[in-house]
Amino acid sequence: MKTRPNILVICTDQHRYDAIGVYPGSAAITPNLDALARRGTVFDHCYAPNSVCSPTRASMLTGEYPSSHGLWANGVALPEGRSLVTRELADSGYRCGLVGKFHLGAAFQGRTEERLDDGFEYYEWAHDPFHGSPENSYHRWLRERHPGLWAAAAADVVTPDLTNFAHANTQFDEMPHEASYSTWVTEKVSDFLGEADSRPFFLLANYFAPHHPFAAPPEYLEKYPPGSVRPPVGSVRELAGKPARQLEASASSYRGHGPSYQDFTPDDLDEIRRTYYAMITQVDDGVGQILEALRQRDQDQDTLVVFVSDHGEMLGDHALLLKGPMLYDEAVRVPLIVSWPENVPADHRVTDFVGVHDVARTIRVAAGLAPYVRDQGIDLTEVARGDRRGRRYAWSEYRDSGYAYDPPAMTTMFRRADTKVVIWHGNPATGEAQTGELYDLASDPDELVNLWDDPDRAELRTEMCAAVLDLQMWHEDRSACRVATW
Repeated sequence: MKTRPNILVICTDQHRYDAIGVYPGSAAITPNLDALARRGTVFDHCYAPNSVCSPTRASMLTGEYPSSHGLWANGVALPEGRSLVTRELADSGYRCGLVGKFHLGAAFQGRTEERLDDGFEYYEWAHDPFHGSPENSYHRWLRERHPGLWAAAAADVVTPDLTNFAHANTQFDEMPHEASYSTWVTEKVSDFLGEADSRPFFLLANYFAPHHPFAAPPEYLEKYPPGSVRPPVGSVRELAGKPARQLEASASSYRGHGPSYQDFTPDDLDEIRRTYYAMITQVDDGVGQILEALRQRDQDQDTLVVFVSDHGEMLGDHALLLKGPMLYDEAVRVPLIVSWPENVPADHRVTDFVGVHDVARTIRVAAGLAPYVRDQGIDLTEVARGDRRGRRYAWSEYRDSGYAYDPPAMTTMFRRADTKVVIWHGNPATGEAQTGELYDLASDPDELVNLWDDPDRAELRTEMCAAVLDLQMWHEDRSACRVATW
């Protein structure tokens, strides 16, 4: 076995924790991910540090919480001075590659995302299927492989000049399987793995699925007939006891830029949920091809494989679609599987809390990199082996991170054991009165009954909010070296 492993990170987009076959009661058809789980360790309580893409993706590659690395919202650039683990790997002799989405910078309406000092020498970037950037590698592949499909879809390209942008299906989202974005990712990953090179590799394979707009090839949707996926939990009536902006989001997702729960019938929602699962099954087929490519090249024993997502999706639960300042488990709890033969136990589960930002520390330790002084993560392989515990808490922070609210929406989630609090921050940060959510997950695992204003839980609420203050202090960056007393 190599001293330094190959490292493969497979990241889906907007993939909630329960939409994978290894989670109890899931309707997801994911035989390849299930097989990967049998070869490695499943982390049952992995939380994203933010409920939208860019802040969490920056956390995954730096090891820092968003409040530390500073990429606090989509459309914000990663500040200078933050070290990407991919750059560190490249500097230490790894061959680094990216396929798919990156999103550590602005990419709205067809912008070309500005390259960072990222260390990637293989860079096949495409923000999403319909993105109008001339650097969209998926579009170049589609023009070459399926010119007729490209020509038919070209009018649906999203460009910087598009006004009143709304998230809706385009022909790029509805491509047949052989011409789809997910198939392109799988093929480009296989190309990378097939290149002859004696160096160890790091590859980040970023599928866009199951991110909206919701569309899947018919052969995958057929695997989920009507009624095969459980209906949403909660209702619009439930939101009467929740912070007011949740009811607003139910009627107007993404501040009016996305499909909204209240625009759909129950049958429509069933189709959305089934389509979401079908997209995941399509990705699972790609994962199977990638893992088989590793086996055929005798690289499966020498490769650390991490399967993770950046955040979840409400999918109609709590009368909400998509994502935003809501920090339900559906939005911030994600699947996480780590496989590394002889280093991570097989067919094992961990129930301690971990986070997406722990991926960076895990990579650094596995590759023998020097510690990064700002790294706030833990090594997932140590946790899997039982050499250390995970965290006793889960944490997520939203700082008006998606489509901007007026006044801003600022929320913080803290979970300890079976108690969870979400603070909707008030003045002076938001111009509104503070409110929040408090859940007893032992008796209410679906987070339906908000106990924030329950007088019998006032002491618990105060205790949980005080813990949030302490943890905010703990997450502050104090990496600057004190060189003298004064």
